[in-house]
Amino acid sequence: MKMNKILVPVVFREASLRMVHQAAYLARHFHSEIILLHVVTPSEYPIGFFERGDDIKARDLHAEAVRFAQQELDQAFQSELDGLGVKRVLRRGHPAHEIAQVAKDENADLIVLSSYGYGSFYRLLLGSVTAKVLHETERPVWIGAHLEEEAPAPGEFAIRNILCAVNFDPHARDVLSHAAQLAGEFGARLALAYVTSSVEIYGPGGSHVVPEFKEAVVGYASKELAKLQQDAGTSAEVIIESGDTAKRVRHVIEQTKADLLVIGHTPARGHLGENGNGYSIIRDARIPVLSV
Repeated sequence: MKMNKILVPVVFREASLRMVHQAAYLARHFHSEIILLHVVTPSEYPIGFFERGDDIKARDLHAEAVRFAQQELDQAFQSELDGLGVKRVLRRGHPAHEIAQVAKDENADLIVLSSYGYGSFYRLLLGSVTAKVLHETERPVWIGAHLEEEAPAPGEFAIRNILCAVNFDPHARDVLSHAAQLAGEFGARLALAYVTSSVEIYGPGGSHVVPEFKEAVVGYASKELAKLQQDAGTSAEVIIESGDTAKRVRHVIEQTKADLLVIGHTPARGHLGENGNGYSIIRDARIPVLSV
């Protein structure tokens, strides 16, 4: 697999540590260069900035913030990235735009992002910067586990079980092939999942499953997945679920003990998808998600 350059946007706090470890894990396997990016916004003043007792005039605040950020970036995550080729890039502007632009300028093969915000409310949402990057870039994006406490501790991440969730669009074969190549690289077990629409029929007395309807829906999915695997040259375990896509994918993640979920996206609609399925899947997965 081609993974010559991995772009890792960071902030100078614990929030970036897991993503740096996961990026380093990939870089050591693929002999990739890490591009460590920090974006200084006009309102950014690092923690402790005003505690040093410096006499700074208002017009110099942003210039000083940039200088301070450069010093931090030059020293950041040295032990975690020891032995790897690292390029450190500092940009000024809007983080999502700069991340997408640097990925393009550097021809990065992968962007590694953190997904979560801060506080009890924001834990339910994808971080605003992450969501905008997922809309702006067509490059593969690795998104960290949405809830930090459920993610592997720094230094403990490994790829042993990969789940690939597909739909039946023209991109599905490439998504499955990508997942299969990753599984081959890491000697991981690969499972293939597809979620059909609900097979429940609502009528008198509540909802009912009509066996003939379920058999038809699942039977069609089974044939399509068999054809997909034949085209992709894979022989992964197949799991078919019905119902809410994000919830059923999470169920299969738990069932297969997956360390990584691989999903596809339509370039014109972005990684989050037109109907929000990508957003829901990433939010509910609780493990890293690779959108290709």
